[in-house]
Amino acid sequence: MDREFLTDLFAHFGPVTIRRMFSGFGISADGTNFALALRSGLYFRADDATIPQFEAEGSKPFQYQTRAKTVTVASYWELPARLFDDSEELAVWARAALGAAQRAASKKRPKVRKTAKKSAKKAASTKTATIATKKRKKVPRKRSSS
Repeated sequence: MDREFLTDLFAHFGPVTIRRMFSGFGISADGTNFALALRSGLYFRADDATIPQFEAEGSKPFQYQTRAKTVTVASYWELPARLFDDSEELAVWARAALGAAQRAASKKRPKVRKTAKKSAKKAASTKTATIATKKRKKVPRKRSSS
């Protein structure tokens, strides 16, 4: 699948962003990745609400092979082949996949930007150093009597 084919495929869904990813493309809308186009097919994001639709169509979750094992990614399911010929119904499935991706994103903890992490670490280390300095100043020193 090439970029032009994917753009045409999602025409009824609306504007999508298509970026190179792994051996294919990641497809997103409104900044949320909801589909993968790989050599082995097109996979939509799925969750407990949408997996029964995929199962009813005989679809399987995305799988890939490593040297040691087969890895199953249960959050992406293969799009039924019949939908490649029905762009309007494909758009319905794409909206459901986008909804599943948005639900999954809302369950995750918000990502902290690296600059924010560095600032937090720097503030914590400065605070620790300040506390240590204050403790040292409060301890009276023994004076030698000579």
